[in-house]
Amino acid sequence: MKKKIGILLLIILVVMAGVSFFVFRKNEKVSFEDMSIEEKVEYQMNQMTLEQKIAQMLVVYYSNDVVDDNLKNLLQTNNFGGFILTKPNITTYEKTKQFVEDLQANSAIPLMISIDQEGGSVQRLQYLEDTKPTSLPAMYDLGKTKDEELAYEVGKVMAEELKTIGVNVVNAPVVDIYSNPNNTVIGKRSFGEDEDTVSKMANRLANGLEDEGVIATYKHFPGHGDTDVDSHYDLPIIYKTYDELKEKELKPFTSAIKNQAKIIMIGHIALPNITGDNTPASLSKKIITNILKEDMGYQGLVITDALNMGALTKEYSYEEIYTMAIDAGVDLLLMPDSSKNAIACIKKNISEDRINESVKKILTFKYTYLKTEPPLDATYLGSEKHKEVISKIPVEE
Repeated sequence: MKKKIGILLLIILVVMAGVSFFVFRKNEKVSFEDMSIEEKVEYQMNQMTLEQKIAQMLVVYYSNDVVDDNLKNLLQTNNFGGFILTKPNITTYEKTKQFVEDLQANSAIPLMISIDQEGGSVQRLQYLEDTKPTSLPAMYDLGKTKDEELAYEVGKVMAEELKTIGVNVVNAPVVDIYSNPNNTVIGKRSFGEDEDTVSKMANRLANGLEDEGVIATYKHFPGHGDTDVDSHYDLPIIYKTYDELKEKELKPFTSAIKNQAKIIMIGHIALPNITGDNTPASLSKKIITNILKEDMGYQGLVITDALNMGALTKEYSYEEIYTMAIDAGVDLLLMPDSSKNAIACIKKNISEDRINESVKKILTFKYTYLKTEPPLDATYLGSEKHKEVISKIPVEE
């Protein structure tokens, strides 16, 4: 009996110690900057409305090159999770940089500022009108060198140039394997035809990016390489089994997870021999929760590919897309059709507990990885040092 009382007293003392620390921190009036990451997340979670929590799950876009009154109101009201820069936002260097600064200035919580900048055919930074950034070859050409340290240096070049306009997240590297010669949507965006090259080169590129403060997004899970349909327009279908995927397509993602991948993008690809139907991977709990999270042990952020692509919109309403994606295990919705409608749909169909689960992950990510230092200056764009690195990559004509 005495032993039981002693154990009970010990438990009470431990609980009281925890409570007194929490009260002490509150009484101390700790500034937000001095809070631990956990305290910052808890503080923000307690401040936000349900609608603002949902908005943290959205990576939005806007067809203007200035933060006008409408966008300013949306930013201040909603606290979006992120913003993706597209062609209408990228004009002159100074104007683009100012646009990003204004986005952040009107956001109470730091924004993930993302961009599609892979190299080759996908280089949004090339839209700059008055400044010439370094032109990056296709990653297939880099992959052929099998030079992992060169991949790391290319990642640093990419990050330094992206930081000149305030980008902190990049939708790269592509870790799809170029296993289908009829694949026009991935093709030379891939590092190569074999999983070993893709894994090693992508990881080192990502390390270069992240060592310079720009977070990599590995894409497109579970592998878009063996397709011949462009998901921008229609739904690609892969008839491989789970065991077949594990032998090839999933290996770069397994390697990325071991490399501490922080964001993985889900492709709009159907895998009927795994899911039993043509539900796209981006809307499939089997693919995202059962395979990526449970079987493969991934604990980072999960983002969809753009939600306005034909692979989804031809078959599903936006309400179905938002609801199914979050139910499947997605944390971030990329390019919802309407932020207002997305927030309303998610509020109606998704429990607050499920929303809190993703928002806690998003805020933890932001306060851990997003840097607050000012952007680098324009001299990094197209610098001789950067060109020298890129010149080491033989480009196939």
